[in-house]
Amino acid sequence: MVGLALDQLAPCWPALSLAEVEARLTAPGMPFEMTIETIRGTPMRVWKTMPPTLAHLLTAARVHGDRPFTIHEEERVSYEANHRAVGALATYLRSQGIGPGDRVALAMRNLPEWPMAFFAITVLGAICVPLNAWWTGGELAYGLADSGARLLIADGERHERIAPYRPSLPDLKAVLVARATTAMPDEERLESVIGTPADWSGLPGGDLPTASIMPDDDATIFYTSGTTGAPKGAVGTHRSLLTNILSSAYSAARTALRRGEMPPVSKPRVALTVIPMFHVTACSAHLMAAVAGGSTTIFMRRWDTVRAMEIIERERVTVTGGVPTIACQLLDHPDRARYDLSSLEAIAYGGAPAAPDLAERIHQTFGALPACGWGMTETSATVTHHGGEDYLNRPTSAGPPVAVADLKIMDTNGTSECPRGMVGELWSRGPMNARGYWNKPEATAETFVDGWVRTGDLARLDEEGFLYIVDRAKDMVIRGGENIYSIEVENALYDHPAIVEAALLGRPHRVLGEEPVAVVHLAPGASAGEVDLQAWLRERLAAFKVPVAIRFLAEPLPRNANGKIVKRDLRALFEPSV
Repeated sequence: MVGLALDQLAPCWPALSLAEVEARLTAPGMPFEMTIETIRGTPMRVWKTMPPTLAHLLTAARVHGDRPFTIHEEERVSYEANHRAVGALATYLRSQGIGPGDRVALAMRNLPEWPMAFFAITVLGAICVPLNAWWTGGELAYGLADSGARLLIADGERHERIAPYRPSLPDLKAVLVARATTAMPDEERLESVIGTPADWSGLPGGDLPTASIMPDDDATIFYTSGTTGAPKGAVGTHRSLLTNILSSAYSAARTALRRGEMPPVSKPRVALTVIPMFHVTACSAHLMAAVAGGSTTIFMRRWDTVRAMEIIERERVTVTGGVPTIACQLLDHPDRARYDLSSLEAIAYGGAPAAPDLAERIHQTFGALPACGWGMTETSATVTHHGGEDYLNRPTSAGPPVAVADLKIMDTNGTSECPRGMVGELWSRGPMNARGYWNKPEATAETFVDGWVRTGDLARLDEEGFLYIVDRAKDMVIRGGENIYSIEVENALYDHPAIVEAALLGRPHRVLGEEPVAVVHLAPGASAGEVDLQAWLRERLAAFKVPVAIRFLAEPLPRNANGKIVKRDLRALFEPSV
């Protein structure tokens, strides 16, 4: 798909250029006014009206009162109840000696306790360390040791995994366990401190404990997905996370103005959030904006398409998404017509390549606006955002950057900027960037350069500034000196009606160095063979890009917690060529 014709989009679209939109939205006195501040020695544009700290955000959110903050199965927690629980837990943490700069780890699946504990930690000026809930006990112990966490808040399942490693973690002084699955002392049960979520509304309703916090103080350590090597902890600041509030709102306003409409009045939304909260997309891009706008966040025990459709119908969910696979499963499920999904206004996703026709399918099937974007752990999520007619007309783009972000494409040596349209390494700068990696000065110096993040993504920018991710540098296959960008081949495979998921990777070749191979997962009831798919690709791609072998998986392709296909787990399907 090359995009919709302009006469198929909104009349006279685009009504304004990107530059005209930015000038209007960021003018003095407007909600998205910007100012210049020096952050770690680099002058940057920042949102002038951004809340200065997470404590300011939470205090302001108390106005939402009895509105549902989180829903998990039959549990409903209001904004007021959450505020009271945050205050009670923060007071307890302070009594345990937790203060500014101390690391407190958070290891649990998506539960009402997760965002509550997150705010209780950060309003004290302590640093929240969200650990990957999918990690093994050894991996969780690595995160605890690497961050030097003094206290851990975990759910029962994660605590069971970590318990055998406690003797090897001398910095870890205390543990609080929510929903314990084994017998344990009362002093280590979170419920002994603040009760269950059903009890939070009865906690004292005083103000939050105060702490001296500045916008550029450390707030989080989010670990990278670790697809290669040991995970690194990207240190985010209060500003890093809070920038996303106005970036998300700016993107929505930009879409409206491009259509020739006034930006809509902000209203609370109901979001079915299936991305793990330990990922910056859920915590930074979603949670910050949800709290600011009084939106409701619904958690699922695990993703199940039928259960998700039931929740969308019952709760009148207005936005969902996460990774493209979720949107595809909603679109392709044979029972979709049995459920009323008309409340959906937007389906947003990122973290993995999407089939080029996915945006149009979402719009035509649900009447919902598709949205995607680009960001990474090191940028605290949102850098670009793509929605509405812009997305429908440029389905292979990740969108333009938000007004406070800068992008540039650099050569492989990182010394010269490439002209528009040329592929090179993507560099990103803005107030949302992490300040570096925790206790890894060499890795920090390599990735964080004068306010820029060297992303490792191969990309290009078109003349209007729209970003196109071409490949992950380490995922590019080089066949006999010819570069094969995996996303190009994967998009061609996604165009095949039988394919739901696809991944291209390289396997060693004695003469060529590498040769391309692919793994696919077919839609329910669909059929296709290796020869069929190779013929399909030969009609669309140069011969050297066609996979020499294609494997078929009956189950979805393996993904990490960030939604990215873990290609290393697929390499075992191919034996080295001789």
